[in-house]
Amino acid sequence: MPHAIPASDLARRERQIMDVVYRRGEATVAEVLADLPDPPSYSAVRAMLRKLQDKGHLTYRQDGPRYLYSPTVPRDEAREGAMQRLVRTFFGGSPARAVAALLDSPSTQLSDRELDELADLIDQARSGGR
Repeated sequence: MPHAIPASDLARRERQIMDVVYRRGEATVAEVLADLPDPPSYSAVRAMLRKLQDKGHLTYRQDGPRYLYSPTVPRDEAREGAMQRLVRTFFGGSPARAVAALLDSPSTQLSDRELDELADLIDQARSGGR
């Protein structure tokens, strides 16, 4: 299996397909097609799934006449790698700057519960726990 190319190098439609597959755990071409916004043709989705497989993002298994595609990297691992690249690329490697940018964004509306969760995470980080 080829080594997966970073998800940041995926085209918009490829990221949408990966989102569908991650959300479902595994998916057929028809399921991906049904979940995509403004979907292309069945054959186009099939070709994009094959391309994602060639890039090392997806694997498949045959279930009768259907192919079920699944991610090669667990979602948590992919998320962690994406966050590290995001923080490194846009915030000079500073998680604090990344959080500050998120909190400063006018589109970010956090509830009291979410703010309490963040405060708990900060306390855990200070005490060396996760």
